[in-house]
Amino acid sequence: MDIMDLPVLGSTLFFTIFSLIGLVFFIRSSVKDRTQKIRAWIDNPEAGILDEIKTYFNNRAYRITNIDPVQQAIAFEGNVQASPFLAVFLSLLAALGLLCLALVLAVFWPQRGFLFFFLLWLAPLAGTFYWQKAARVEAITLELGDPDQPSHPGQYPLTITAHRDELRELQAQFPLDWQGGSSH
Repeated sequence: MDIMDLPVLGSTLFFTIFSLIGLVFFIRSSVKDRTQKIRAWIDNPEAGILDEIKTYFNNRAYRITNIDPVQQAIAFEGNVQASPFLAVFLSLLAALGLLCLALVLAVFWPQRGFLFFFLLWLAPLAGTFYWQKAARVEAITLELGDPDQPSHPGQYPLTITAHRDELRELQAQFPLDWQGGSSH
């Protein structure tokens, strides 16, 4: 190894490790809770829109776990499955990142270079991590508020707390006056 190559190899090793740190955070964020809260304004809760929304969530494999008539709230739960595609994809990304690290380390220390390729055995841990953490029970709550809101007189605020993908599907299915999308 030429002495001129040392700064290049050092910076390459630094940026490879730096990108692997980003990959670890990407893998961790694949199982992050993305619960959000939105609000819709409805004219008359007796008109059947609440029953339609309850039926919608029942058809999406959620079941009612609690009805609170005092708070005017309904809680649903459903099992969310992990995506096999995403598990494989994350394992492939981890394999690619570890291969890059092994190549840089093999160039940096050529006398032990072949040993670094054993790092590739760690790649399936990314998919396993995702598979174990992504399958979970998701909760959805519907809360009907007081109709005496100055911004929407005579309308009832319906607050829904759920995973952002479920909220997107709900908004596409029901053309209501939707507001919000804040993280919970």
